Amino acid sequence: MIVIEWIKKIFQFIDNMFMKLEEFILSFAIILISIMIVGNVIAREVFSSGAFFFAYEVSKFAIVIATFMGIGYAARKGRHISMSAFYDFASFKIRKVMMIAINFITAIVMFMLAYFTYSLLMFEYSTGAITTALELPRYWMAIFLPLGFFLAGIQFLRNTIINFTAKAKDKVYLGIDAVDYNDTKDKDVKLEDLSV
Repeated sequence: MIVIEWIKKIFQFIDNMFMKLEEFILSFAIILISIMIVGNVIAREVFSSGAFFFAYEVSKFAIVIATFMGIGYAARKGRHISMSAFYDFASFKIRKVMMIAINFITAIVMFMLAYFTYSLLMFEYSTGAITTALELPRYWMAIFLPLGFFLAGIQFLRNTIINFTAKAKDKVYLGIDAVDYNDTKDKDVKLEDLSV
């Protein structure tokens, strides 16, 4: 029992560190996009300079990182886009089954996309192509595609598993720590909730 508890703590520590790394990468990518775009506009319009000739490539690189690394982070937090018209009106048991099926099928799709984008990465690597401004290998950008899809697949698989645990006995989990809003919100509208 003590060994199992230590293993759980080790995995929890690794998971927390990885989440912090994801948050840092995503924050850095968004800040970098902002700096590149604003810096390019200021350099071009105020100083009539082409000093930020690499802004497009760096911004494109950061957008790819933010997009594909963000898929797994959104899945972890249960913040991915969802069309929930039928889901919201369903009973608890139906919502539970739907969430398990949705997460499991999405995990399979993410792993398939990771496989296909890995093939794309290998193709980019084999061409030896470089970017025009910075002359960096183009496959560097493609690295984040299979990585992002693979991490998203793991998170969706974790979201599937957590809905089978005792922790989720009377709740539906959208993410590892994200309880379904249908299980947390107060269904009764109080007079103080209404704004005039």
